[in-house]
Amino acid sequence: GGAQGPRASAKLRFDDSKPDTVAPLPLPPWIGRSGFPLTVRLTHPSGPLPISGIRGYAVSTDTSPTGSPCAGTTCSAVETDLQGGIAADSLPIAELPEGINYVHAVAVSGSGTPSAHAGTAILRVDKTEPLTRIEGVPAGWSGEPVTLTAEASDDASGMAMTGSGGPFTAIQVDGGAPTIAPGASVSTTVIASGVHTVAYYARDAVGNVADGATGNGRTNDAPATTTVRIDREPPRLAFAAAPNARDPELIEARAEDRYSGLDPGRGSIAVRRLGAGERFVTLPTQVAAGTLRARWDSSAYPAGEYEFRATAYDLAGNGAASLERADGTAMRLSGPLKVPVRLLIRGGRKRTVRYGRGTWFAGRALTARRTPLAGATVRVSERFSGGGPPDRVSTVRTEEDGRFGIRLASGPSREVLATVAPSATTRGASSEPLALSVHSRVVLRVSARVAKVGGPPLVFRGKVASGGAAMPADGKVVQLQFRLPGLPWSEFRSVRTNPSGHFRYAYRFSDDDSRGARFQFRAYAPAQAGWPFEPAGSLPVSVLGT
Repeated sequence: GGAQGPRASAKLRFDDSKPDTVAPLPLPPWIGRSGFPLTVRLTHPSGPLPISGIRGYAVSTDTSPTGSPCAGTTCSAVETDLQGGIAADSLPIAELPEGINYVHAVAVSGSGTPSAHAGTAILRVDKTEPLTRIEGVPAGWSGEPVTLTAEASDDASGMAMTGSGGPFTAIQVDGGAPTIAPGASVSTTVIASGVHTVAYYARDAVGNVADGATGNGRTNDAPATTTVRIDREPPRLAFAAAPNARDPELIEARAEDRYSGLDPGRGSIAVRRLGAGERFVTLPTQVAAGTLRARWDSSAYPAGEYEFRATAYDLAGNGAASLERADGTAMRLSGPLKVPVRLLIRGGRKRTVRYGRGTWFAGRALTARRTPLAGATVRVSERFSGGGPPDRVSTVRTEEDGRFGIRLASGPSREVLATVAPSATTRGASSEPLALSVHSRVVLRVSARVAKVGGPPLVFRGKVASGGAAMPADGKVVQLQFRLPGLPWSEFRSVRTNPSGHFRYAYRFSDDDSRGARFQFRAYAPAQAGWPFEPAGSLPVSVLGT
C-alpha cells in the first residue's frame, strides 16, 4: 500500500587510481644458458599509493618491445603474477628462447588497476657456445713439430674482453692441462712423435662453453677434437743377413717404422762398384709389407766386388739409408752371381740334309765345372733362309745328364740355334748356330729316248719341288744341261718355272754330228735370291740321236 520498509545500506569501495610506473631492476647485458632460472626484481611504485593499496605486480615476457602483461584496463588475478603486496617484487623466469626478449611489468592496485605504462627491460639470451675452428692440422703425418691455432667467434655475446673471467679460447692435447688464452685466439705446439688427440673450445662473454665438464649449462658437452700425427723418427732398415740361395740376384732389405709406417711409393736399392768412386745406380725397386726388393742383373756388370745401399722413407717424409746387413756386416757381393751355362751341339756346325728328310738335333747343357744342367728348357729356333716359311720354334727339356735332343722336320735350308733362358741361379746361354743345308729337288722327263736329227723336237718337262717355300715371284731358274759320257755338263738353255714349280722346253736335234751319239740330259736348279735351297740337279736321262 505504499508503506516504506526498513532502510538497508552497503559500503562501496571504489578506486580507479593508477599506481606509478614500475620497472625491472638492471639486468646483465647477456644471459647465458647457465643464467637460468633468472630472477627479475622490480622497482616499487613511487608517490602516493592508491587508496586500495598494491595487490602486487603483473609481469610478462615476449619478443615485442611494446608488450603489456594485462589484456584489458584491469589485471585479473590470473594476470597478477606476484600477489604478495608491494614487497613481493621478485619473479623467477625458468627459461627464455635464444635471442632478444623483453620483460614488461606493471604494479596492480587492490582494485586491479595497473600502472598507466608498463616498465620494459631487454633480455638478451645467448645459449650457444662460440664457434671454434682450428688451423695448422697436417693432412697426414708430419715429420716436425706442429703449431696449432684455435680461433673462436660468437655472434651473440661475443668474445670481447670486458675484464677478468671473460671470454677465452683453449687447446688441450691428449687430455692434459689445456693451453688457455683470453679472447678469441690461442696457439700451442705439439712436439712429441705419436698420434695425438687435440680438443679445442672457447667460452664467450656470457660464459657458454663446451669443455666436456658439468656446470656449463649442459652435461658432458664434449669439445670438438681433431687428430695430429707426428713422426720425427726415421725408419730402421738393413739388408737380409744372407743372400737368397734360390735367387741370388734378388736383393732384399727389411724396413720398419714405429709410427707412420713405410711409404710404399718411395724407397730404393742402389749398387756401385766397390772402391771405384762411382755413383750408386738405382735398381728398379718394389716396396711392400715392410720389404724393399730389387733385382740385380749381375751378368750385365763387369766381374768384381759391389756394394749396395738401401734407402727407405716413412709417411712423414723421414728418410734413412743403410749399407749394412742385419748382422752389421757390409752389404757386398761379388758379381756375376749366376752360374754360367754352356750349350754344346753334337755333330759340328754344318750339316747337309737330303730334300724331304728331317734330322736329329742334339746337344748337352753344362754349368761351371762341366756339371750337367738337368730339367732346363731348351728353346730350339729354326731360322729359314729368305723365301722360306716362317721361323719355327720348338722346346725340349734336358735329361739328368744335361743331354737333350729333338727331331727337326723337313724343310728348306736354315740356321738352327739352341738357347736356354736365364733362371734364378743360372745365366742364359746360346749354342753355336748349326747351318743346315738342304738341296733342291728337281725332276726331269723327256718325251722320247730317241731323237731324229731334223725330226720333231723332244719335249723336256720337269718340276722343282718347293718343300713348303714360296716360289720366286718371276719363277725359279732352271738350267737345262747336256753331256756326252766322260765330259762335263754344259748348259744349252735356261728356263723359269711357273708358280707351281713346273717347267717345259721343246728342243729339236739339227746337228748331223748328233747321229749315233748318246746324250745325257739333266735339269739343274742353281742358287737364286729368295730361294731357300742349295743348288741341285735332277737324275740324268739318256737320249740317242739318229
